[in-house]
Amino acid sequence: MLNLTSSGIGKQLVTRKLIAASARDRSCFEGSDIEHQVVFLDVDGLPPVTLQNAFPLVAVAYSDEGEADLQAGLAMLGPLGTIPAVPIRRLDPANSPESLPLLQALTEGSVGRLARYSASITSELAILRRERETLLENYRALEDAFQARNWEPVSEIFSHDPYADPKDEGIGPLLAAAFIEQLLPVSSLGVAGFALHFHSVPRVSGELVVALSYLESGEGVAEWTVPYAQLVPNWNFFSLPRACGGAARTLKLRISATGPETVGLSLGYPIAGERYSARSELPHPDLDLRPLAFKVFTGLPGVKPTRTPNMIAPSNLLEGQYTVDYRLAVETLSQVADVSVTPIVPEFQTVRFLEHEHAIVCHPLPSGISAGAVSGAVEPGTISFSVSAFIDHPEGKPAAVSFLLAPANSNARSEVAEIARKGTARPSTFFSGWREVSSSEVVNINIQLDEPVRGTMDLMILSRAVTDSVDFSWLKVSGFRMVKQFTEAADVR
Repeated sequence: MLNLTSSGIGKQLVTRKLIAASARDRSCFEGSDIEHQVVFLDVDGLPPVTLQNAFPLVAVAYSDEGEADLQAGLAMLGPLGTIPAVPIRRLDPANSPESLPLLQALTEGSVGRLARYSASITSELAILRRERETLLENYRALEDAFQARNWEPVSEIFSHDPYADPKDEGIGPLLAAAFIEQLLPVSSLGVAGFALHFHSVPRVSGELVVALSYLESGEGVAEWTVPYAQLVPNWNFFSLPRACGGAARTLKLRISATGPETVGLSLGYPIAGERYSARSELPHPDLDLRPLAFKVFTGLPGVKPTRTPNMIAPSNLLEGQYTVDYRLAVETLSQVADVSVTPIVPEFQTVRFLEHEHAIVCHPLPSGISAGAVSGAVEPGTISFSVSAFIDHPEGKPAAVSFLLAPANSNARSEVAEIARKGTARPSTFFSGWREVSSSEVVNINIQLDEPVRGTMDLMILSRAVTDSVDFSWLKVSGFRMVKQFTEAADVR
């Protein structure tokens, strides 16, 4: 066979036979420049046991008899299994002087290039093998160093135990209405994860949202969106895909929640300093010089941590991005306007704001679409938002809810009419699609945009009937949580 990886490729191309032909066409090749490259198959003799110094790439026939001989001869080579199927090409003997140089260029030039390419690949593969052996040796040296110093892949370096004060009111409602921030009192270098303690976890629908970022730059690290069903009333471990590397910085946790019932996030013992106390945008007596109950774990920077019980992987990696959570203020929600498109004139107010619940009611009607618009609610850079929706009456009929983002100062009623007429929104808007809601459970609706919005947008809440009746169908939407995303440092308050 042809040794395509040999350094003596030039000499081998002279001695190796790359073209197959019938012995009947020998005269067409005699005296030519490629005669030394032709192996002649003689079907009148015994079938060949092997092909010495031959690796035919193509078979050439100048006559019908020669083509028939080649077909029979190549069929006998098949059982050898040493070469792939060889194609047969029929040439005109009258054009032999022109065709033979072309065959020579195709065989010698193409095979030469392939041989040189194969030789370079083999050389690079040998280098990669040596590098792999060196890397494995380095890993073995690291393992020996870890064992010699009794280092653990993941170790706990900080812990603040939970403490229940009899005067505690509970910070669960605060998580639903706003958020809680907590600085970690350790360097970010090597941090592989953290644990939060919960003294109670509801078994209804709802989600805990935890974001980890760098205080100095505002750059996000990771975000966890965890359904309540995945939490346990004890320590829950939130892991990173790999331990933090780079320069030592300060890590900040931001925690919020959604759902009809509150999750029991535990606080720790009071401390003397304010810097590492838990804080929120809304005042709360339980947060007076008290941090959260949490633990911090470290590992080897850049290395994946080992698994631990109740480990929760991040939902999103925010490396290189800057995220800011914000909720719609009471002043913004209170400006909701009725932009319904329906032929029915109801005897009651279908769209209104409930100040004490920070919620918007949007009651559907038997026909058309009930809608409320909040002007300028969505800030530039918003990439996702989530809300909770349910029918606030035990006998309320189910309804469908959807959300529409439209450019600021657009004609809200016209945008709603477009959906009522065609079932789809205009290209300049974002339409979430319809989601059915009932009185039996609270539905958490999470909407992720393909890219951050470029300008301020209006938010519209839409509802419509799904059955023949809309009795007591008081659709209530609350817990508006928005997430803004940036590619450069955001202002950190």
